[in-house]
Amino acid sequence: MKKLLLATASVALMAGAAYAEDVKIGVVLGYTGPLESITPTMAGSAEMALAEVNASGKFALGNLVPVRADSTCGDAAAGTAAAERVVTAEGIKAMVGADCSGVTGAILQNVARPNGIGMISPSATSPALSSAEDDGLFFRTAPSDARQGEVMADILTGKGIMNVAVTYTNNDYGKGLADSFAAAFAAKGGTITLNAPHEDGKADYAAEVGALASAGGDLLVVAGYVDQGGKGMIQGSLDAGAFSKFYLVDGMYGDSLIEAIGAPLDGTIGALPGIDNEGSAKFKELAAAAGMDGTSAFAPESYDAAALIAMAMAAAGSTESKDWTTKVMDLANAPGEVILPGELAKALELIAAGTDIDYVGATGVELVGPGESAGSYREYEVKGGAFETVQYR
Repeated sequence: MKKLLLATASVALMAGAAYAEDVKIGVVLGYTGPLESITPTMAGSAEMALAEVNASGKFALGNLVPVRADSTCGDAAAGTAAAERVVTAEGIKAMVGADCSGVTGAILQNVARPNGIGMISPSATSPALSSAEDDGLFFRTAPSDARQGEVMADILTGKGIMNVAVTYTNNDYGKGLADSFAAAFAAKGGTITLNAPHEDGKADYAAEVGALASAGGDLLVVAGYVDQGGKGMIQGSLDAGAFSKFYLVDGMYGDSLIEAIGAPLDGTIGALPGIDNEGSAKFKELAAAAGMDGTSAFAPESYDAAALIAMAMAAAGSTESKDWTTKVMDLANAPGEVILPGELAKALELIAAGTDIDYVGATGVELVGPGESAGSYREYEVKGGAFETVQYR
């Protein structure tokens, strides 16, 4: 396998050397901040897709070069500055990212639109982004939290859990998801005892935990971040004996949480975007060969975001955002010859021949409405210190 990877890398380098110019792609994600433990795999997955395109020798527009920038995930001003830098100083032609919803919205309005840069986010899920002004420049391979809220309500009521408390990170992502879940849960006859925000970055969440404990509930829904306040709320609840059962949203999924909390997390349930099909299996194989965990949160969505950018550029015959963004919806949806992970060379051949493709990718890509994923989810439970898949929805 090492020989195969080395050979692939050599081909990529040789192919790159033959091109007249570099085509820079921003990989704007939270390398620091509340999702920093999962970001390396997200970035690596996006860069794996770009490397696959380069190795094919069939991308006629240049050598795709990833340029990383730290969105911080939580600081909109810092994320905007980072994105501005790679646009103006590096000259990126597209952006994989951003990641957290608030930062993504800020970058869209303050950087992408003014500079005419197309972006495909693998993980920004706020329902507010569905109606944001985007000049046709913004897409996402992750589903809106309007869908996640419905899935949450289905899972909980399906287990007979009808009385819960909710804590959410106090930003666009947390508030949007909490509101979506509240509406869906109420429609199914569920009761939320208290729906309260928490701030990230605090050392002590005793006051927030106390308020939730007083309100009561059979379970605490934690709509936060795996490396920030969400983790603090769980630990604080366990320390105080306030809650022993938890439901985790997509931003709470990560091995770092299990490592931090340990055995008390067993029995925790949750869901995140995911699908069980041939494309997801192929992606896991590719990721494993590259030394990455293909089940890591938003890793497959990151591969798909980068792949779609490359395919759209090839279809447009242009690296300019005003051109390639017009091709994304056609490539992501039927009809056309199905393209899975590891088949990007085949896709480029078909595009060059004028043949329609349907990029299904690692996540069963199907873009709806304003260019966002229709959305499938992987339900899981923590058992024996590991995330175990229950089913797909």
